[in-house]
Amino acid sequence: MSSSTVPPPFVPVHDSEEFLATELLPLTSATLTIRIIKSFPFRTTKNLVLKDVDLTTMTVGQLMDKCREAVHSQVGFKLYRQVQLDTLKKYTVAHGHKTQNLIINLDHDEWILSDMAQTLVAVGCENETELSLFNRAAYDEFKAHPETKWD
Repeated sequence: MSSSTVPPPFVPVHDSEEFLATELLPLTSATLTIRIIKSFPFRTTKNLVLKDVDLTTMTVGQLMDKCREAVHSQVGFKLYRQVQLDTLKKYTVAHGHKTQNLIINLDHDEWILSDMAQTLVAVGCENETELSLFNRAAYDEFKAHPETKWD
């Protein structure tokens, strides 16, 4: 395929009067949804919504620390406190395709955010991005045998 026949990158077309969710807030005041995952086989998860996140300065490591702090301090996460939450992975970005798995996307291992020093904007986060925070050993075990025990 020659360079003249390469299709342009996907750019969503929308009415200029209406803004997409990614355009509603600046990168310095984004809203993120983090799926705190307790159990993959039982699909036990609870969402943590963070508002006014500065994606240009907050790093992956700082986001993980903020999430773990919320789990240990907020009453609704009491049952999640014994889980070693050590891995963060992008689930989807606004207007992106969601996976069939309701708890985590098992494909795209490159979406695992392993560089703790990178800023969130550098790893592709934008307003309304959804991420998953979980235990890596439990993820690897579930990925090897993706069977749910509760439907």
